[in-house]
Amino acid sequence: MAPETGDTEQEDSVDDNPISKSSNGRMQAGQENQSSEGEEEEEEEDEEPRLKYASLTKHLKPVYRNGDATSSFLVGGDKMVIGTHNGNIHVLSLPSLTSIRVYHAHSVSVSAVSISPFPPPLPTPKASAPSRLISAAQSSPAPSISGANKGSTPGRSPNPPPVPLTASNQIYIATSSIDGNVCVASLTDPKDVMLRNFGRPVQAVALSPDYKNDHSYLSGGLAGNLILTVGGRAGKSSNSNAGAGAAATASGWLGAIGLGSNTGKDTILHSGEGAIRTIQWSLSGKYVVWVNEKGIKLMRSNLHLDAKDTENAWKRINHIDYPNRAVWEDMAGVWKPQAKWIDETGLETDDLESSHINGPHKKAPKSSSDSTGTLLPKSMARRQRPEKLLIGWGDTIWIINVLPGGSGSGKDARKIARVEPLTILRTDCIVSGVSLYTPSLLVVLAYVTPEENTPSSEMTPTRGRHRRQNALQPEIRLIDVETKEEVSVADTLNVSRYESLSATDYHLEVLPAMQITQKAASQRGALEIIGGGIWDVGMYPARLFSSAASVRSNGSHSADSSSRVPSDLNVASPVPGNDQSVHPSALTHGMKIFVQSPYDCVLATKPTPADHFNWLDSHAMYEEAWTLLDQHPEAVADSSETSTESTPSTPTRAPTKGQGTLMDFFFDDGSQTTISGSGPRNLNSHVEKEKRRIGELWIQQLTTRKEWPKAGATCGKVLTTGDHWEHWVWVFAQADKFEEITPYIPSTQLRPPLPSIVYELVLGYYVSNDRTRLRELLERWPTDLFDAGPVIEAIQGRLQVGDIKEVSVEDGEAGRDWRLLMECLAKLYLAEGRSAQALGCYIRLQDADIAMRLIGEYHLVDAVSDDIPNFILLRVSKEQQRSAPMSELERASREPIRMLVAEAHHGIVRPESVIKQLDARFGIPNPYLFFYFRALWEGETASASATGPRSIDASSQAPKQSLIDERLIATEGKALVSDHADTALHLFAEYDRTLLMSFLKTSQTYTLDLASRICKQRHYIPELVYLLSKEGRMTEALRFIIDEIGDVSQAISFAKEQNDQSLWDDLLNYSMNKPSFLRGLLEEVGTSIDPVKLVRKIPEGLEIEGLKGGLMRIIREYEIQHSISEGVARVLRGEVAAAMADKGKGLNKGIKFEIGEVNKDPITMQNPRPGRPRQFKKGYCPGCEKAFLPEDPELLISFPCQHVFHLPCLLSLDGKGSEDIPTSLTNLDWQSEYDRSIGPKIDHAALLRNLVNHGCPLESSDAG
Repeated sequence: MAPETGDTEQEDSVDDNPISKSSNGRMQAGQENQSSEGEEEEEEEDEEPRLKYASLTKHLKPVYRNGDATSSFLVGGDKMVIGTHNGNIHVLSLPSLTSIRVYHAHSVSVSAVSISPFPPPLPTPKASAPSRLISAAQSSPAPSISGANKGSTPGRSPNPPPVPLTASNQIYIATSSIDGNVCVASLTDPKDVMLRNFGRPVQAVALSPDYKNDHSYLSGGLAGNLILTVGGRAGKSSNSNAGAGAAATASGWLGAIGLGSNTGKDTILHSGEGAIRTIQWSLSGKYVVWVNEKGIKLMRSNLHLDAKDTENAWKRINHIDYPNRAVWEDMAGVWKPQAKWIDETGLETDDLESSHINGPHKKAPKSSSDSTGTLLPKSMARRQRPEKLLIGWGDTIWIINVLPGGSGSGKDARKIARVEPLTILRTDCIVSGVSLYTPSLLVVLAYVTPEENTPSSEMTPTRGRHRRQNALQPEIRLIDVETKEEVSVADTLNVSRYESLSATDYHLEVLPAMQITQKAASQRGALEIIGGGIWDVGMYPARLFSSAASVRSNGSHSADSSSRVPSDLNVASPVPGNDQSVHPSALTHGMKIFVQSPYDCVLATKPTPADHFNWLDSHAMYEEAWTLLDQHPEAVADSSETSTESTPSTPTRAPTKGQGTLMDFFFDDGSQTTISGSGPRNLNSHVEKEKRRIGELWIQQLTTRKEWPKAGATCGKVLTTGDHWEHWVWVFAQADKFEEITPYIPSTQLRPPLPSIVYELVLGYYVSNDRTRLRELLERWPTDLFDAGPVIEAIQGRLQVGDIKEVSVEDGEAGRDWRLLMECLAKLYLAEGRSAQALGCYIRLQDADIAMRLIGEYHLVDAVSDDIPNFILLRVSKEQQRSAPMSELERASREPIRMLVAEAHHGIVRPESVIKQLDARFGIPNPYLFFYFRALWEGETASASATGPRSIDASSQAPKQSLIDERLIATEGKALVSDHADTALHLFAEYDRTLLMSFLKTSQTYTLDLASRICKQRHYIPELVYLLSKEGRMTEALRFIIDEIGDVSQAISFAKEQNDQSLWDDLLNYSMNKPSFLRGLLEEVGTSIDPVKLVRKIPEGLEIEGLKGGLMRIIREYEIQHSISEGVARVLRGEVAAAMADKGKGLNKGIKFEIGEVNKDPITMQNPRPGRPRQFKKGYCPGCEKAFLPEDPELLISFPCQHVFHLPCLLSLDGKGSEDIPTSLTNLDWQSEYDRSIGPKIDHAALLRNLVNHGCPLESSDAG
């Protein structure tokens, strides 16, 4: 017996109360439910199943042939191994459930099955898989299982089909039986088999994970011994040598250690604590767990030990007693324990579980942390990662973590490993099977009896007829590990002859979930990504042959081709398009839960989105169904591929005719996609139809419940077509629920479009009930969705009723509804293209920005010609009209006035119309008309009207052209004002006196009498003086200056301007009795008046202050004037003398002129003689107009004015002829020897002076 290093007494930690169930969903066949709790039944019906089930019994018909029944069961990798009561072993391929091998190993019931390695390796896809698959399908017959019945040896059947030598098939299978034998056989080699007889019934066997190398296994049974068997000869049957006489029977000392004749050696590791019912190696092979009648034992194996730790081999680590309750004393040896080492990487995730079923979100425990949650380095995490052990025994479940030992401190047990019981659950049933479904959920196969407190003697699981009540149907329960409560209603399994079965007749095995990452899928070859992995070829072999991927495909879908496919081949199913991303659901293979009874096999998997959708639809949970479709469109895509009558949620319901096949069930989660030569299918239409159907049912449900607000929001979410929208809007309208549906009515055009009457109906409702909402809708809804005409009529009719006015008060705001209706009316007018009417509305609203924009965009100034006052007052509030200063009024009205001025220049809105309307509204004068006239006068217009469009090509001329345009506009504006000069007189006199003077001086069209009268009334003396002077009444004007203004400077300036001597005399006469004026005259008159005359007119004896200074100033001015005159005379004389000197020098100089140079451009003369031409051509004779030539025979005469003549032509201009030319001039030879003497030249000059004595005949006498 192996030494024990530690025991665990944990009875006190077990909860004495069984776990509570949220609701018990068990259903009893053949009995009527006597419960009167209707609410519980209703809750039972309304709770969604956490798992879906399919019966595999009909696919295992060879297993049940000749009345055989299963007694043990194991699944791993792609293999299912079944042991029967007749001692037969069936090895099946998953998921096709095709038989790989059948052999007869025992004479009676098989009690346990073990595989090495476990789990077996999965098949590796190869590029040649399709060709091998095709050849195998065409040549290999289906494997025969003849002789598998009791008493026959199917392994000896003639010509058994060979098992392919693939990695996934190279496994060893160990089976134990109550006949006392343990059979270890190779799957691929029928000759590699060993049978060992232990002399007592063997209840458990466990192959070493490394059996291929160490040929060792553990076994135990009713003898109570845990036996390690090592070695043995293949093809031989041997007896155990673990008994007391083993040494005697051994041949020599080699036989004593089990090597004699290679019969193997048996070592008892533990004994004396009752029958052993379960033995399991851990997944790493480091630990072994076994359960006997005293409790749970854990032991360190001999695998993966360092050389220094070899003494720890087969040393017991821990012991856990069974619960300290009375029933356990009697039943501990009866109940069969279930032990499972859990691969946590293959569990379903809690978040994925809650994505289809409403439940709490939990996260899986972190594997890279210690028990305290502290993160560890990766290397240390790998060393200290715990192995999770799950044990179900009787009515109790243990969850245990086994961690590697410490660094050497503490007890020996700590050096080997340490055991941490995490959770201990007590149930109200007998656990026939247990496993982890998610990190926080247990899946339990529960065996239930009619009375939970049945005496232990009646619960003994022995075969045959006993005097006890019939058992109930087994249940699958999901239990939350943390809360220790069932999370859903238990699912009752419908199995055959369950009344006579005991808890030991049921088995539960799981295939872990396989997660295939998208990255890994994208890195696989084209042949490898055809499907999802191990499940594809066995499940859908026909798809490969009927698809475009098969080189020998003839489009056949016969079942024969699929039945002949060897199960060891794995070809992935194709996805449409090699480069398309794979949906995550197509890459996830969920956990498969197998439940085996002697006569049935049931498979449970997580419901797919399609299952969830169908359940929601059938339970009228339309909101959740629609949300699921919206987030997972593949849910309806999956359901469309199969019959509408899907697999029932529990096997208690008989399968319908339209139920999918087993192949479809294994891969109904959408992970299987077939190849199609026509490309991927378009499921959008079907999905959208389903969403619309569910959506309308949802809306109908809400309206029936009178949940109108939520129904309206739902309409906005689910309705997509115009006809459906029309229907539901009318439904809401009939219920007077406009507020609930309006926010969700589409604001974009649908296809087919939503009829415009729907929008008009809603808008008409808000015209009468909520004007604020009406404006919001018109802002949100494009006007092309509805006809604006009916809405305009509705608004006009509402305004005509009279209860909504500008002065009416709504919610403390004056005119609110009137303004809202006018705004809406303006927008609708614009929608119909009636911009003029829209402008009128905005003018009434005094919305200047929009009004100005409309006028600019649509050129609508003429549209306001009938309402110019309101147009001008767009930005002027009533308060401003009453009390604002002129500057504020000017700023507020500047833009419309400038626009009116621009249109006046264009002739669209004439000033007459503006004057008439403003006069009628405000009278004359009024500030707005003044602003208008002033803008006309100064040329202030809108920039666009003033400058006009500018050309890019003429950008350099733009400033100059703009200046010219502004001058022209100002000139035209002055002309327009002059047409209404008398009105301008009133306006300028009232508001701008400076502008009045400018107008009086510039305009010639105003009435002088009116102007004089206005100026006299307002006592505008400067303006009146100007008007009197303009009338010629200078003396009267001067009198006004002297008498009214009293400004001698102005009087003197006025007299100077008129330059009239009589006016000076009048000024002198008016000033004689005014000393101040006389002094001013003396100081300022200067030389304009004869000072002698001024002094003489001063009356004698008149005292004039400052007379002396004035006289001295006059004298100084005359002295200055005299000095200036003398200086000017001297300068003039000097300039004249210089000019005469220059002229003399010029006359004395010779004049150079060129001949032979012809210049056809005429030269203009400055002072020609009367009757003479003003132009001449250089190089031509002005007389004959012939060009000069070098060999010209005529004598040429040149003047300082640059005129050159032929001598005869010159004389002809003076009335002389050629006969008047002296002969000496014509016969003069300049080339003679005397041409350098001075005498001939003097004679020649004298002769010419006599002939030409008046200068150039072409110039004036002054110039000559």
